[in-house]
Amino acid sequence: MAANRFKIESKSSNGRNIFSRVENMMKIDAAFESGIPVKYMPYVLFLAGVALFYIGNSHFAEKNVRKIDALEKEVEDLRADYTTLKSDYMFASKQSEVAKNVAELGIKESLQPPEKVVLKDEH
Repeated sequence: MAANRFKIESKSSNGRNIFSRVENMMKIDAAFESGIPVKYMPYVLFLAGVALFYIGNSHFAEKNVRKIDALEKEVEDLRADYTTLKSDYMFASKQSEVAKNVAELGIKESLQPPEKVVLKDEH
């Protein structure tokens, strides 16, 4: 089989990158020479559980914020529709507009003011 001529192996600067520096400072290899220390497993599991709870809580909060934003937009749209419809209704209920609309039906506006009917008590 032919050698791979297209792959160029990158040589790091002999421990000069940041990950090798962190590894050298923490000496993680020394802690795991004899295997995984089981005495720390409850703490690790507890921290993993807290991390999962934190991540889930963050997702839940983000979802609620998105729902609240969507509902606020919907309320604003409904408020604008309400204001427009109320304005149209107020305009349509003016006496001059009502007179125009009922004129098509042959109903005319009375020019005489209404009279008050008074009944006398028979006691």
